[in-house]
Amino acid sequence: MISDTDIIGRIRQGDVRQFESLFRSSYVSLVRYARKLVKDQDDAEEIVQDLFYRIWQDREKIKIESSLNGYLFRAVHNRCLHFIEHNRIVVKHAEEMSFRLPESPESPSDILNYKELQARIAGILEKLPERCGKIFYMNRFEGLKYNEIAEKLSVSVKTVEANMGRALKEFRKELTEK
Repeated sequence: MISDTDIIGRIRQGDVRQFESLFRSSYVSLVRYARKLVKDQDDAEEIVQDLFYRIWQDREKIKIESSLNGYLFRAVHNRCLHFIEHNRIVVKHAEEMSFRLPESPESPSDILNYKELQARIAGILEKLPERCGKIFYMNRFEGLKYNEIAEKLSVSVKTVEANMGRALKEFRKELTEK
């Protein structure tokens, strides 16, 4: 039987067969675990597939101090928690936006345009990387300053600034396309 250290070493060196073997042997149990947390089969599969994608992309830098199986389950657990939090923010944003209808709309077409804009904003937020969307939401919808966001998320102010820049760039791109 091959040890976890050997498996990790082989994957680090780009051994595709070893990586595929790990994927095949772990996939079903990891998806089953993720599904218990996120309550949706497709989301669970996407979370696990993304984890393996990231492992392969970052294989040369990967450092696993515990058992490989423990690492995989902990990584899936953390990704599920992030997924749940991200969805909670998207739903909260959609709810907040639905309460922001103009007090005296000019016409039914104004209401329709406003709702279309809300849907586009929610769609753009959903497309953003998780942390980027969270930072944008905290700044624009919760009114937090960059240093407050940095403190809450345990990241640097520069990270907050970079993510806000990325989010704003994406909003400008998406909202000027149509």
